[in-house]
Formats: sequence, C-alpha cells, structure tokens
Amino acid sequence: MKPSGIGGQAVLEGIMMRNKDKYSVAVRKPDKNIEVKVEEYKGFTQGKKIINLPFIRGVFNFIDSMVLGIKTLAFSAEFYEDEEVEESKFDKAADKMFREKAEDVIMGVTVFISIAIALGLFVVLPSVISDFIKDWFNIISVSLLSVIEGLIRIVMFVAYILLISLMKDIRRTFMYHGAEHKCINCIENGMELNVENVMKSSRYHKRCGTSFIFMVMIISIIFFIFIRVDNTMLKVVVRLLLIPVIAGISYEFIKLAGRSESKIVDILSRPGMALQKITTSEPDEDMVEVAIAAVSAVFDWKSYLENYDKEDSTDEES
Repeated sequence: MKPSGIGGQAVLEGIMMRNKDKYSVAVRKPDKNIEVKVEEYKGFTQGKKIINLPFIRGVFNFIDSMVLGIKTLAFSAEFYEDEEVEESKFDKAADKMFREKAEDVIMGVTVFISIAIALGLFVVLPSVISDFIKDWFNIISVSLLSVIEGLIRIVMFVAYILLISLMKDIRRTFMYHGAEHKCINCIENGMELNVENVMKSSRYHKRCGTSFIFMVMIISIIFFIFIRVDNTMLKVVVRLLLIPVIAGISYEFIKLAGRSESKIVDILSRPGMALQKITTSEPDEDMVEVAIAAVSAVFDWKSYLENYDKEDSTDEES
C-alpha cells in the first residue's frame, strides 16, 4: 500500500477531496446530477516553517482542516436549502465591518465556537465528572483517576457519535465518509479507480480523522497519569494547555500509520479503525460515483498508478 497524498471528508450529499493546494467538492444535487467545484486552498499554515515543524504542525493542520471542512460543508448545503435563509444580524454586521473579509471572519468565529464547544464537552466536563467520582468514592490514586477520566471522555465521545448517527442526514454522511475511504484505499492499493474496484475496497483507513481524535484521547490518558494537579480549576487549565502538545503527537502518529507497514503501528491503529465502524458505513454505487468525481478533479490517479512502484508520496489525513 502506497500513500497517495490525498485526503478529504464527507459533506452533505457529497465529498471533499484535497490534494496539496487544491481541493474539490463533488455533490449529488437534488436533480441527481453531480456538481463538482475545484479551487485552490493554501491555508494559513502554507509557507510558515515554524508551525510546520513536527509535533507543532498537528494542531495547526487540524484547525486548517476544520476551516476548509466548514467551508465545503456550507457549499454542499446550498443545494439542499428549501428556501432562501434570511441573513442573520451577525452576518450583516460582519459584512458591514469587514466587507470582503467578512466570510473569513465568520468562518473564524464558527471554528472558534466549534473548538470551544468540543473542548468544553470532551475535556472540561470529563475532568469535572472525574473529580466528583474521586470525592464520592474517595479515590486517592491519581493514576487510577486519570484512567477513569480518560474512559469517561472516550465513552462520551462514542455516545455522541452513536447519538448523532440516529439522524438521517448524518447516516448518509457516514456512508459518504465510507465512499471517501474506499476511493483512497482503492488507488493506494494500486487498483484502477472505478465503481467496481472502489466498492470492494475497505472503508477503514489509518489516516482517518476519527483515528486522530481517538489517539488524542489515548495519549491524553498517558500524559495526565504523570502530570498531577489537585485543584480542579488548575487541572482543567493544564488539560487545555496540553491539548496542542497531545494533538501534535497524535498527528505525527497518524502520519506514520499512513505510510508504515509495521505490525506495532498496525496494532496501535486498530482501536481508532474500530471506531470507524461507527463513523463510516458502506456506500451505494451513486455515492461512490460522487467520490470518484471528487478524486479525479484534483488527483491524476492514472499517472499515480503508472508510477506506483517507482516512488513514494507524502500523505494527508483522510
């Protein structure tokens, strides 16, 4: 298996694929035709050597991916709006104050709020709950308490995924997520990109964002076993400050997993890939066609297959 250098995500009734500075969004419109949009996206990490250093680049690339993800999700949603939505007061104020940069400002605020909610739900809340458990059961072992906190975090994350998977749109998005993985696995295993080959490819991939988040949770348990803080408020602050460090380590592992055939790396990747049984589903052929359109728009897979045994490529999260 050879890394292709492409990665992406599922959007509403479609898929975004990114290859270096170019990305595509392919959407199955209500009339059943496929709309494909191709644009350049360098992101704020492009050309900045310091924030692209190993163990530093992880958190910045994650934020960069969130910005692009929200942008492409908004694009796909435009095809399925029942009626024109009235511009909010915030949007109007942003347009007036920032003019041509209004969209970037709105996107930044959206990403900030999303990250804040995620940190509150999966970092702060488990820490507070673990402190209640410590007092209730009189737990004195800091190591045990750190493991309990980590397990609470994992359970909450899995419960959240299971809960949103009950929504019809999310279930279909998970199917498109599976189609995205299948396309990448198809070409990275040296097969021609067509519906038949994609359908028989695996829907699990080591470089998936799901695996990244799960790895963050596992590494956080290890970190917090050795970093001991008694005060609840100070403990929360320490957890938040360590998130970039933990994310950086997790990112490097995911990059390694994407190009390594090591048995040890494979074993360490299995829990995250097992979680993909929830975040991905088997797609139908129509979804696979959309995925192929997204890949073909930004990636010369025919040339890639011709040189399959000659050289290696860099990799991105999938």
